[in-house]
Amino acid sequence: MKLRPEEISSVLAQELDRYGRDLEVESTGTILQVGDGIARVYGLQDVMAGEMVKFPGDIFGIVLNLEEDSVGVAIMGSDTEIKEGDQVSRTGAIASVPVGSGVVGRVLNAVGQPLDGEGPVVSNETRSIELKAPGVTARQPVNQSLATGLKAIDSMIPIGRGQRELIIGDRGTGKTAIAIDTIINQKGKGVHCFYVAIGQKQSTVATVHKRLKDTGAMEYTTIIAANASDPAPMLYLAPYTGVTMAEHLMWQGKDTLVVYDDLSKQANAYRQMSLLLRRPPGREAYPGDVFYLHSRLLERAVKLSDENGGGSLTALPIIETQASDVSAYIPTNVISITDGQIFLESDLFYQGVRPAINVGISVSRVGGAAQTKAMKKVAGSLRLDLAQYRELAAFAQFGSDLDKATQRQLTRGERMVEILKQDQYVPMPVEKQVTIIFAASKGFLDTVPVDQVAAWEKGFHAFMEQKHSAVLQAIATSGKLDDDTVEHLTAAIREYAQTRA
Repeated sequence: MKLRPEEISSVLAQELDRYGRDLEVESTGTILQVGDGIARVYGLQDVMAGEMVKFPGDIFGIVLNLEEDSVGVAIMGSDTEIKEGDQVSRTGAIASVPVGSGVVGRVLNAVGQPLDGEGPVVSNETRSIELKAPGVTARQPVNQSLATGLKAIDSMIPIGRGQRELIIGDRGTGKTAIAIDTIINQKGKGVHCFYVAIGQKQSTVATVHKRLKDTGAMEYTTIIAANASDPAPMLYLAPYTGVTMAEHLMWQGKDTLVVYDDLSKQANAYRQMSLLLRRPPGREAYPGDVFYLHSRLLERAVKLSDENGGGSLTALPIIETQASDVSAYIPTNVISITDGQIFLESDLFYQGVRPAINVGISVSRVGGAAQTKAMKKVAGSLRLDLAQYRELAAFAQFGSDLDKATQRQLTRGERMVEILKQDQYVPMPVEKQVTIIFAASKGFLDTVPVDQVAAWEKGFHAFMEQKHSAVLQAIATSGKLDDDTVEHLTAAIREYAQTRA
């Protein structure tokens, strides 16, 4: 069989037409050293700071150090399967997490993967975890209350939407309890809550999840858990994941609340990573940029201006102190970044004053701007009265002969301390708080024995709901305590006092 040249040329032309070549260029590097959640990688010359890189076994890492001949990478997962000589490839993407309504009601890890066994997160949107905080012109002053449901806080240390209020105290003084009560109290108020658990036992996180589920709070809450068994990079990343998810909802005009429990453990994880990355240590062996670690996180708490939708992100960072030392490095850093602090004291806690808030050191720098007018009216002198009572109580220990005015002040102070005590997981509506503080400040409890104040208060709230619900409704709807309401409230208290007599 003879082949004609034109046939050969046409077949070759067809084959050449069909031939296509797609060139894929991939930037890769080689692991020089790996251990303790940190890898040093040679190559990757064009990698970006904060970029996600991919290790074998679908494990990702974040580039933190850019050095002359290598890069330092924090591994977001177990490093047991990763070894020297393995290839690392770029992803070209800055670290980001899933956002949107799909994360609400879920328990996620520090990179947004589910831990609750309820399937994958339904979200087609992601958001970079490192974003610049809104500028001055994008904000408005904090002017709207975010009620915690705790009498001692709502009356004397009010928190506003868009505020950063630090909860600080020793281990086991009730810091988490305040945060959980605040989340439970947001039910029906349109506030999306994010609870970031950093370095906690998995059993503790499970207990919090169960408590929030039992009270119906998981319907509007997301838990981000970087557990004690997780590597340090996950503990470092978790707060940024929480604030990123909350920020997405905030820019849609919604109100959000983020609890960071606690930032001391994040700082410790960052110190560990920094020392392994051979960054120079400073005070208490923390790296020089540990202040920036927390300031860039907490500056993202904001009340947006009306032009930007008017959404808000309220931050409740928690810091654990050692032996009530608020002058240590991390506590002073975070105190200087936040708009006030709630200081919890071991001595008060063991005396049975719970929440164990030290009124003298605790402060809200937003102040009355975040309070309703009714609460401002009844709680105006409360802090001063309590401070005077504590001073007099200390003085009265040394002398038995006290004049009547001093005895009256001590009697009033004892009852004020009693009514500010509150059980865990039972946040109280603002209108009920106003009525009981009003009753105590006007002296209606002065004749009630101290050990019966709690029972008196419980009965009083039930009485108000049954017989004088209109008064509670008036305070709740108007947020004011006008003369007419005061008159009705005073009459109701007198009526209840007679039934108790």
